[in-house]
Amino acid sequence: MSTASTHHAAVDLGAESGRVILGTLSQGRLSIEEIHRFPNRMGEKDGGLKWDLRHLEGEILAGLKKIGDRKIPLESVSCDSWGVDIVYLPKDGSPAKDPFCYRDERNEKIFPKVVDKIGKEKIFARTGLQFMPFNTLYQLAADAESGRSEVGQSSAFLPVADYLNYFLGGRPASEVSLASTTQFYDPKNRKWAEDLVKEVGIPTSLLPEVVPSGSLLGKISAKTVQATGLPATCQVVASCSHDTGASVAAVPAEGKGWAYLSSGTWSLLGVESPKPWMTPACAEAGLTHEVGFGHSIRLLKNIAGLWLVQECRRDFAKQGREMDYGTITRMASEAAPLVTLLDPFLTAWNAPGEMGRRIADYAKATGQLVPTSDGAMVRACLESLALAYRECLESIEKVTGEKIKTLHIVGGGSQNKLLNQMAADATGRTVVSGPIEGTAIGNLLIQAYGLGHLKSHQEIRNIVRDSFPIELFQPLSNPLWKEAWKRFQTLRSTKGK
Repeated sequence: MSTASTHHAAVDLGAESGRVILGTLSQGRLSIEEIHRFPNRMGEKDGGLKWDLRHLEGEILAGLKKIGDRKIPLESVSCDSWGVDIVYLPKDGSPAKDPFCYRDERNEKIFPKVVDKIGKEKIFARTGLQFMPFNTLYQLAADAESGRSEVGQSSAFLPVADYLNYFLGGRPASEVSLASTTQFYDPKNRKWAEDLVKEVGIPTSLLPEVVPSGSLLGKISAKTVQATGLPATCQVVASCSHDTGASVAAVPAEGKGWAYLSSGTWSLLGVESPKPWMTPACAEAGLTHEVGFGHSIRLLKNIAGLWLVQECRRDFAKQGREMDYGTITRMASEAAPLVTLLDPFLTAWNAPGEMGRRIADYAKATGQLVPTSDGAMVRACLESLALAYRECLESIEKVTGEKIKTLHIVGGGSQNKLLNQMAADATGRTVVSGPIEGTAIGNLLIQAYGLGHLKSHQEIRNIVRDSFPIELFQPLSNPLWKEAWKRFQTLRSTKGK
């Protein structure tokens, strides 16, 4: 480890917001500072729900300029984002068009057609990925079916964070953790599953180079230097471009018997494994294989996550009840426990809008009490997530044959102490929360690794443990959770998985 201080910038993009975080690595410790925060925007445009790419580009440059204005000798920068969505790179060098958002309704329509044509068994055997209608494979199929003009006018496509690394000056390449979210990356053979791309009607010439976590992509461009005032020597690094990959790399875990939960808009719960588990039992459990730092396998499941609460909050605001998350969580803590349960695995929750009405409709359809207050509605979301965590942990144990004693919760959702305690109570396992900024921390430390300042994944995790506080939540005995678990299992079996 280098003894001199080094400075790195993480551009961490979530569905709700983005941040530019400055990290300083010194004497085996990392300190972080939020430099710039901005909202992310999706909206209807040109016949679909799309992200505002020019907005993202402008806000990222504005954040980096704040670092440049302070004359900080920044060594590197790296972007991370959510998975699956892609940006096409025009052959003529013109600005890329706004990418579709994974929540666009077109995915639900094309998904069954592709699965019927290729077959679930073949897709899973090639990719090991959970079947979600918004996976990139189905987005490509929708592009081909609709005759989307970018397909024929582009030299390649890149997942969102990889595109933004390219925008800053790096070469066009997809870092493996983000590539693995597409459902056409083969984790066994460590390359694109080109046959699947061909089957949905997209030329394989559009597939970018895949690079490992920590790869140097080149120095920032002259345009970026001019816009930000950063040193021309600043490197663009592909850290873990997938936000979950970055956050899992920063889990301060030791030894065996632990699982992670990256808690944010999505809840992504899983274990780190040296090998894939692409078995029928794994497919039956709905588990997915994403690639992490060092080409480790993240065997995990996607759950609706705090999106449920975010959408409730938006719904309340539209009805004139504007509240922050602290207020909403307090109200949930005061509501009666374990009255109404939801199935957070249902894809029906994925669409934006009218979450309160949809929860009420679900409660009626399943013969449960409709939540009578804002707090009761949010409590139903949180308790249901905690029970979903139990189901995930048990299904992973069944597939791997390995017991899980500890659940590490990282990311912004780890600040929700009510949900952390519910997770401990529902699962009967010790919950360790923190670091809150797991994604940005992982991003920053993988940059340092790529530049040679750190030598191993264990060194990365040691630095996280030495630099950031964690909090323990022990399970409390409450017979209500046992009864709720039985009801939850009934909901899951009647609605399907």
